Amino acid sequence: MCTNNLDTTNARRERAVSGTPDGQGRAPGATLPTITEREAMPSVLPVAEDPGAPRPAPGAPSVLGTPPAPGTPPGAGNPTGNPTGHRTTGHTTGPAAGHTAGPTTGHTTGPTTGPAPGDYRAAFNVARLAMAVVDREGRVLDANTALGALLGTDPALLITRSAADLADLREDPRTWREYRDVLGGRAARLRRTRRLRRADGHALWAEITVEPAPDSCSLLLSMADISDQRDLQGRLRHLQMHDPVTRLPNRSLFFERMTRALEAATYDHGGTGRIGLCYLDLDGFKAVNDTLGHRVGDRLLGAVAQRLTDCAAPGGHLVARLGGDEFALLVRNSTGTEQLCDLARTVLAALQEPFDVGGQRLSVSASIGVVERPAAGTHTTWLMQAADTTLYWAKEDGKARWTLFDPERNAHRMTRQALSSTLRPAVERDEFVLDYQPLVGLGDGVVRGVEALVRWDHPQFGRLSPNRFIPLAEENGAIVPLGRWVLRTACRQARAWQLTEPPHPLVVSVNVAVRQVWDSDLVADVGAILAETGLPPHLLQLELTESAVMGSTGRPLQALQQLSDMGVAIAIDDFGTGYSNLAYLSRLPVSTLKLDGSFVQGFRAEEHPNPADETIVEALVQLAHRLGLTVTAECVESAEQAERLRRIGCDTGQGWFYSRPVPPDRIQAMITCPAPG
Repeated sequence: MCTNNLDTTNARRERAVSGTPDGQGRAPGATLPTITEREAMPSVLPVAEDPGAPRPAPGAPSVLGTPPAPGTPPGAGNPTGNPTGHRTTGHTTGPAAGHTAGPTTGHTTGPTTGPAPGDYRAAFNVARLAMAVVDREGRVLDANTALGALLGTDPALLITRSAADLADLREDPRTWREYRDVLGGRAARLRRTRRLRRADGHALWAEITVEPAPDSCSLLLSMADISDQRDLQGRLRHLQMHDPVTRLPNRSLFFERMTRALEAATYDHGGTGRIGLCYLDLDGFKAVNDTLGHRVGDRLLGAVAQRLTDCAAPGGHLVARLGGDEFALLVRNSTGTEQLCDLARTVLAALQEPFDVGGQRLSVSASIGVVERPAAGTHTTWLMQAADTTLYWAKEDGKARWTLFDPERNAHRMTRQALSSTLRPAVERDEFVLDYQPLVGLGDGVVRGVEALVRWDHPQFGRLSPNRFIPLAEENGAIVPLGRWVLRTACRQARAWQLTEPPHPLVVSVNVAVRQVWDSDLVADVGAILAETGLPPHLLQLELTESAVMGSTGRPLQALQQLSDMGVAIAIDDFGTGYSNLAYLSRLPVSTLKLDGSFVQGFRAEEHPNPADETIVEALVQLAHRLGLTVTAECVESAEQAERLRRIGCDTGQGWFYSRPVPPDRIQAMITCPAPG
């Protein structure tokens, strides 16, 4: 069982400074042995103890140790158990006169010495590292001068104090549990950094270490002052986590604070459990940098940051610069979307006031994306994605405004993104099919041709019409492989119809995007596909929108001319709604005009017809015929419309009145049978 050596140590201290000789004739404060003691000492080193001998009892001196009490017979503390101190059997290689050494076993090569207990105590007292000896109950047994100086108190006043209180080890449950494990011998060491308060009220940062003392039942508590290190780390962190231009928190610190806010809002039952974000971007800021220079731009950013800080100050909201001209305002424990919308309105109003930057008056506006939702289940990545998407909506809607996050609109955007990313693989997996809509002669009702219309049999969203994915394909370039597939499939089908019904060859019309002309060699593709399928060129018609064809110069115009020289027909789709440069029309290698359906809608008998619609269509038909072009009317939905278009002189019609887009096997039956009308 461990004993406390504190009383023995104090008694020895009192005797050493009492001023009266002790029982052996030593003067006060003397440390050398008396003549009688020296004569009683053994002349040679004692024989080492048997390795199998029992270890010292638990009551042996602690790590700091204490000298023998006055009057103790020489050899009483001899670990060999030899009470006489006389020479014992064994050989030595040299004398050890004047030394108090540990026991040896058998032959030795020289004198062996060890530090006296007083040496440990002296080192403990003069050490610069603040230390205390702690018993297994957590009470301070002894404290050195450095610890007293560190805590600003007399080390004697620390005796019997709780070490956990001195080192602030109770506040953190995890630290307290690990500290108790060290006291109980279930853990080898505890190391923590703690903010302590001195007796004079000043605070300091200390690194606390608690570990068992070797060969002792006590523990050693040490404290190292790391305040300067922490202060330097704090300054470096501030530089690392703040924007040098605006002095606002930067992106890293903003995400750190947002993560904490989400966690706190989720588990703090005293708050609203919600979080909000205003994500803004300055409109036209690049022009300021480009025209006035980055120095003026930086000063403008600093002025914007100050106004944002003023707007956020009443609510204590966090303002950060995320990079470039992007800023964010984080609202913790928001009360609902109205609070975020009010904040966005306040910010817009504040930024509308002109800025005075270096004697120049500058005006800027901002687009703001607003997101507000429950914190539970919300992740920082989702929150920023939603805010970024909403900011894009604000810019798309006209800038200088704020837009609130709309889940429905976002779902549409996510679907759009999912479709865009899978377009190219879908072409390789043959997920697309072609339907065909007949082009019918208005005079005789005979099917003259068909238009190939692509559909996407999506494994998740079902069959999708062209307006769902063709714009996406044009944006990401997937229109090139998709258009090549459509062209090859349509030509192969047209060739099959030609072989089946030689007397009634059908012209197949295929839509072509202008990007197919720029991003691929359309002329070479068409030539290769015609040669591969065996379809005569005059049975292929390529449709391009009016806006894509009108004004075409350079490569697009050359490609159209080469295709026309090859014998392929060129048609202008949706004519009358685009560029409409009629003077340019005569110079294009075009053979057909397809009137947009908006003109035909005015021909419905049940409505009051607008005479202007009929006049415009009639003029366009006459103009086209004068130029040697044929005219096809789109969106024909009734017999009355078909009849009026026939009287005006349209050559062919296309629409639901004749047939919806159908699979190729349905077209086979229409080739020999006249269409209605």
